[in-house]
Amino acid sequence: MVSPHPSSGRDTVELSVVIPAHNSGLVLETTVAAFATRLAGRAAEIIVVENGSTDDTAVIGKRLERDWDDPSVELRVLTSGKGMGNALKAGVAQSRGEYVLLTADDLPFGFDDLDGADAVLDRTGSMPVLLIGSKAHAQSEVDRGILRGVMTFGFTTLRGLVLGTRTRDPQGTFLVEGSFLRSLCASLVEPGFLFTTELDYAAELAGIRPLELPVKLSESHREQPSRVAVADVLAMARGLLVLRRRKDELKAAALAGL
Repeated sequence: MVSPHPSSGRDTVELSVVIPAHNSGLVLETTVAAFATRLAGRAAEIIVVENGSTDDTAVIGKRLERDWDDPSVELRVLTSGKGMGNALKAGVAQSRGEYVLLTADDLPFGFDDLDGADAVLDRTGSMPVLLIGSKAHAQSEVDRGILRGVMTFGFTTLRGLVLGTRTRDPQGTFLVEGSFLRSLCASLVEPGFLFTTELDYAAELAGIRPLELPVKLSESHREQPSRVAVADVLAMARGLLVLRRRKDELKAAALAGL
């Protein structure tokens, strides 16, 4: 999946990288260039999904797409309604990869998630359906301050009580088997930050145990203020109850994608 292998043509894509971009003007070009370097020589695609930006993100994205000349890594720039979930869902729907990486516009973990996936593949010879670059992994190096820590602990506790999920960090980067994710994505409805929690919940209901990988939070990301406001956390908490009411629907959708 993540390691290179001969491709039979442009329709064969090993990895789709989906990057939601909201007010990402300061980081988008650097992130896209970093992925192009990391994936050089592989049959891969980068899908940027601009969603409701008020800065020059859309202009930068279109310029990058227009000037793109990488022979192996394709770049596509899409638009969606505002919200991380809306952007991820739009990108997944247009993806073609055997695996799909759901990441962030500022590369918070560098390529620790892809490196970890390569290590799993080398060690086992096969890939799990779902891997997560997890800030909660015992070997992760993450220091995000007291406020973020308190917010994370509170939400994690509530999520466990409401949904009963075992994944420690459903807000990390996700590397998912493409056919499964594209099948399931039609049933995922969360428009914002709760999207990956919904994805994780559906997968766990179907008996899939995500493999969490250790990551190191980049210095630049650590210094940035959180984009998740207290109001977002409260909305996500209410959203957990909605997810629980959709338990049977999500389970059936996940099972159908296996």
